[in-house]
Amino acid sequence: MAKKIVTFGEIMMRLNPEGYLRFVQATRWEATYAGAEANVAVSLANYGMDAAFVTKLPAHEIGQCAVNELRRYGVDISEIVRGGERIGVYYCEKGASQRASKVIYDRAHSSIAEASPEDFDWNRIFHGAGWFHWTGITPALGGCLPEITLAACRAAKENGLAVSCDLNYRKKLWSREQAGETMGKLLPYVDVCIANEEDAKDVFGIEAENTDIEGGKLNQEGYLSVARQLSGRFGCKKIAFTLRTSLSASDNDWAGMLYDAEKDTSCFSPSYHIHIVDRVGGGDSFGGGLIYALMNGYDDQAAINFAVAASCLKHSIEHDFNLMSTSEVASLAGGNASGRVQR
Repeated sequence: MAKKIVTFGEIMMRLNPEGYLRFVQATRWEATYAGAEANVAVSLANYGMDAAFVTKLPAHEIGQCAVNELRRYGVDISEIVRGGERIGVYYCEKGASQRASKVIYDRAHSSIAEASPEDFDWNRIFHGAGWFHWTGITPALGGCLPEITLAACRAAKENGLAVSCDLNYRKKLWSREQAGETMGKLLPYVDVCIANEEDAKDVFGIEAENTDIEGGKLNQEGYLSVARQLSGRFGCKKIAFTLRTSLSASDNDWAGMLYDAEKDTSCFSPSYHIHIVDRVGGGDSFGGGLIYALMNGYDDQAAINFAVAASCLKHSIEHDFNLMSTSEVASLAGGNASGRVQR
């Protein structure tokens, strides 16, 4: 069995109105738990991998609810630190047709945002692990988290782990200048960098030529150029892009690219037309699928096909976690996209 994967970040309570109601219409709210790195850990545990999630949560019952939700899906929660006053919250209004989805954060002064470097013994945490995953959301939370994330990356490399990062730029958390400065110090430790059509531009000013994100025009050669620039600047061994053509809030075209810096080669997945049930967590399911594939020896083409198929299927699932099996993902990656009833 592959070595343990460790992910690090914030898990929040997600509150959303029922169905497609707007915030101002809501009289009842669905409560679930989610966060970028927690979503990846759940995907990997669901695929049968040994996945651990590291964070800090308050010791009260709401913090325990988040722990219980992770345990429910088989995630190792043994290194979660307890303390602080609150769990972060985010509100999600699902869009439809031409009305975009909306997210409102209420995560200031959460337990993880006020964590200290002494909370985490990374050498102990990484014992027996082979992979470390984090995203740009974690240092964006401020406080000591840029310092803590840097210490984690250094310890991961010292312990021989592969390191992956999803840039995950969130303009509601920090500015482009802050992101570029902090992430520029962290990316040299990253072996596998995951991004979308906007992240590289927003964080590092690197963009694909002849690509109109708002108009839905994506240029494969442009993304190859972006991948080369990222790997050249930071030394990442592989660069993975999710390629989303947003036709509306309800319908997207979805594909991906994986670039190998040593070989200077790239491969693209098939493109899927998706009718969306819930798109939040789609990028995290891509990351989980990619890590699973690479850790299990898939070649680059098979790896990107698996990752994109996994994230395509996630768009059909309510809330953040991707609850598809490896066989279901492999079936779609193998070309079975009919959606016919399985009897």
